Amino acid sequence: MKATREAYGEALVELGRQDVRIVALDADLSKSTYSAKFAQQYPERFFNLGVAEANLIGVAAGLAACGKIPFASTFAVFATGRVYDQIRNSVAYPALNVKIAGSHSGITVGEDGASHQALEDLALMRALPNMTVLCPADAPEARKATLAAAAWPGPVYLRLGRSKVPQVIPEEVPFQIGKGILLRAGGDLTLISTGIMAGPALEAAEILRGRGLDPRVIHLHTVKPLDRELVVAAARETGAVITVEEHNIIGGLGGAVAEVLGEECPVPLGRVGVPDCFGQSGKPGELLEYYGLTAQHIAARAEGLLSKFRA
Repeated sequence: MKATREAYGEALVELGRQDVRIVALDADLSKSTYSAKFAQQYPERFFNLGVAEANLIGVAAGLAACGKIPFASTFAVFATGRVYDQIRNSVAYPALNVKIAGSHSGITVGEDGASHQALEDLALMRALPNMTVLCPADAPEARKATLAAAAWPGPVYLRLGRSKVPQVIPEEVPFQIGKGILLRAGGDLTLISTGIMAGPALEAAEILRGRGLDPRVIHLHTVKPLDRELVVAAARETGAVITVEEHNIIGGLGGAVAEVLGEECPVPLGRVGVPDCFGQSGKPGELLEYYGLTAQHIAARAEGLLSKFRA
């Protein structure tokens, strides 16, 4: 059990050792984002901009324009919403090589409540031209995503979580930006997850298997650019799709998959996520249950979709 934000901090240190162009910036939250690990090892390449997130992004853009590879870290709700204008005009528009790490995303932020639970960050970042959007499932994949982001030319948004999660992606599976991962073969329908919902999606598949269904499970760690080929092939071969994300069902993974299928392969589609509302304070597990982001809820939604369209 390990949080993706912790693996991010460790990967930053690894990158700093490999490349002197790597610099890290934070908005006075380095202990929470784990960029403090980088600060301890490379203090001359670490910049605490204080509670001034717009300046955080502006300085990161300036460093990128000078040939550095900056990783700007803060909570996801601040990293995307508070500084959207700066990201749009100073990073995405000139396509500068800035990596934005948004920690504490989704409802599993927990007791901090709605003000700190970013449920629209994927939608905001996905809408920006030139922006690549990554959402790893577990700590080992978060490490791979951080390394891949550093090597990827141009702006990247990396979505990270606060809570510890189990490893669900096999260590030997390669991480390639823009390419999804087939976690389970199946022919009756497809479950497509992103981020920490890969685990519940796999659990839901086992529940469905026990009820006589054979679901396919796909994990998309890259929300943009989406692996259109994998998504369309799954839809054609299984005939129904359920998306699963710890995000508003509008504009995130569900929206991205719906756009692709609407254009290329219309099939019955269900979206499991937060139902277009703000979060609330509570323990992460309780919130996942309340908003229907558990294996049992996913399995029930899949059965409901199949019964509705295949009766």
